[in-house]
Amino acid sequence: MPPRLLIAPFPLDAHPLPKTMIRVLLLSLALLLPCAAAEKPNVVFIAIDDLNDWVGCLGGHPQARTPHIDALAKRGTLFTNAHCQAPICLASRTSIMTGRRNTSTGVYGLAPWFRNVPALHDLTSLPQAFKKAGYHTAITGKIYHQFPPQKDRAAEFDTYGPAANFGPLPKKKLVDTPSKMGLVDWGVYPENDEQQGDWPVATFGTEFLAKHANDGQPFFLAIGFARPHVPCFASQKWFDLYPPDTLQLPPILANDRDDTPPASWRIHWNLPEPRLAWLESADQTKNLTRSYLASVSFVDSQVGRVTAALKNNGLEKNTIVILWSDHGWHLGEKGITGKNSLWEESTRVPLIIAGPDLPKGRSCPQPAELLDLYPSLLDLCGLPTIDGLEGLSLRPQINDPQTTRRPAITSHNPGNHTVRDLTHRYIRYADGSEELYDHRTDPNEWHNLIGTEAAAPLVARLAAHLPKFSAPPVPGSKGRILVQKGDTWLWEGQDIKSLPQSK
Repeated sequence: MPPRLLIAPFPLDAHPLPKTMIRVLLLSLALLLPCAAAEKPNVVFIAIDDLNDWVGCLGGHPQARTPHIDALAKRGTLFTNAHCQAPICLASRTSIMTGRRNTSTGVYGLAPWFRNVPALHDLTSLPQAFKKAGYHTAITGKIYHQFPPQKDRAAEFDTYGPAANFGPLPKKKLVDTPSKMGLVDWGVYPENDEQQGDWPVATFGTEFLAKHANDGQPFFLAIGFARPHVPCFASQKWFDLYPPDTLQLPPILANDRDDTPPASWRIHWNLPEPRLAWLESADQTKNLTRSYLASVSFVDSQVGRVTAALKNNGLEKNTIVILWSDHGWHLGEKGITGKNSLWEESTRVPLIIAGPDLPKGRSCPQPAELLDLYPSLLDLCGLPTIDGLEGLSLRPQINDPQTTRRPAITSHNPGNHTVRDLTHRYIRYADGSEELYDHRTDPNEWHNLIGTEAAAPLVARLAAHLPKFSAPPVPGSKGRILVQKGDTWLWEGQDIKSLPQSK
């Protein structure tokens, strides 16, 4: 972009300063303005749906093949103890994009769109903060739970690519699960990667990067991939990475739920994702494990298409890349599949921050929250702060991974919270029941320490970080909402005593 010419508001001859000096000053200012804009780093904001720690660099599954995500981690800082604010899609993404906890906003379920809530309507979202700072903002795929309603789209992003798409779906489900929902399925499908909904999302990202590599305006590009969210579909070549005869299943302890309170069932009372008992009875544990890993490797290949476009268009030198998942996913651990729990499998997520002039190849064990993404990006890009953000910038941990932080907090519906620090996880449910795990000796969270002699001081320390207040669900809340009304627990509006648990 050529320098803009400044027009003096007065004749040069009329000013007391020498004309030569005035010309030098004006030219200097003209040159500085576009340089300041060009010095703002671009941002590529990559979201992956339902991705747990089954990533090569995180070691959640020893056979996970994710070379492109691993390569990105080597270019930046990998946060190995990062956690979501809510173990459910819309609530987690609303927290990330508004910089507020769901216990503050009251958004806990799969609805509503936050701007339909009067108290939240005027919050400055993450893309709006970048728009105000002069960035070209673009979105494709799943960043919010869905694209904003048409009336709100222009205010959120300048450019829209393809929306999230979990298809295509076969005419008949590949696996006859207890839920007849078409999305609850897994197996080899479709035939080619190009048929997957995530393919055009990655294509839009690569084309956007090529188009805007040299246009002189910084950009904020948000790319949201749908896999490995169900249906866990991938083409055959990704399944071939995980031969069934050598496939390792996730570590599962029989009777693992014997020491967890009834409230631990209540918060995921009736869901379309099947329980472990059904997987085992239907001989589907290995098939689902393999399908999830194949889906992870497929989406890793789409991340690779985006990162290759960054490099090929010379953008690595001036682009911050953040990769994250909205929450984790169980594959039989604790007797369930899916999310909606307060255990490690649901809350722990991949989080990588890489960029120019940032340290490379670092691993940070300190607890981090997805809530921290908003203030971190403002900090790293030198943008003005936004009032009311509840996260903390991760810059201190990028500079020194051993810099201590507060614990990470995850909440699922009012009153149900977990606190995760460097060594322990503490859970308190809305009815006051508790769980406590020591990750130094029990990384699988198999042994609830509540009631042991060692528990009391640990509970006191961790409980001090619990939210002091949980906002009630906002009007319009629906989808996996649990509330107490008198002595009755209501799951999605129904008394759980009259509603059977998922199979």
